[in-house]
Amino acid sequence: MTAFTLDVRGVTKRFGDGAAGVEAVRGVSLAVEPGEIVLIMGPSGSGKTTLLSMMGALLRPTTGSIHLDGIEISALSESRLPEIRLRRFGFIFQDFNLLSALTVLENVAIVAELGGVGRRPARAKATALLSDLGLGERLDFLPEKLSGGEKQRVATARALVNDPTLILADEPTANLDSKIGHEIMNLLRRIAKDQGRSVVIVSHDQRIRDVADRVLWLADGRFTDVDAMATDPVCRMSVERDRAVRTERDGETFYFCSRGCREEFLGRLVPSTG
Repeated sequence: MTAFTLDVRGVTKRFGDGAAGVEAVRGVSLAVEPGEIVLIMGPSGSGKTTLLSMMGALLRPTTGSIHLDGIEISALSESRLPEIRLRRFGFIFQDFNLLSALTVLENVAIVAELGGVGRRPARAKATALLSDLGLGERLDFLPEKLSGGEKQRVATARALVNDPTLILADEPTANLDSKIGHEIMNLLRRIAKDQGRSVVIVSHDQRIRDVADRVLWLADGRFTDVDAMATDPVCRMSVERDRAVRTERDGETFYFCSRGCREEFLGRLVPSTG
């Protein structure tokens, strides 16, 4: 029997009460195996970040349960959650969230120190990790001196320094160009496979789909079958076929996220008369 790293069971999250209440996540279930990379995609407002926050014990579900390594973290008291977050999770954010007054080395070592590691061994561990990620010559740099890709590597090292079971990444390529974003995702894949760490990524970035073992689509707080999705030929965004704007052309159906994309597409097909 497979021991899941993460086991999400029928999770719902509701904000507010009565008629004004909003259900951001609706009965979602998901199981993630050790070393597996799961990419959750969907449009803005679909519930991706809310779901990720519940997986990371940053937000408590309204109903349902979340288990990490067999522990029902959704049922733990608030006093126990900070230690769980520090020791069992690694968080990677789109804005990097590095401390501007600290060097690259200090940004990573401080997390190990908060986890109970002494200052000297924490710095040694951070140095080894940063060097493995190609930042051995940037240890004394402040974040403002780094490129976007280097900042995300520091953020990745920080997420890994306490040997987490699960890495959660929220739009990790949003502030990176295509080449650097893909490099970061391939790095994350190598770490997941070499070290057996589970990774859950939420993103709307189509460029990183090939890095994941599984791709799930979240819409209106629920998972939708990826086979029901189509790609807008103009903006390359994934869209649900039954909700998309569509047009027929030469016997083929094209699906669009908006009328604007459809009009642009049709405009490209009009032959020039000049």
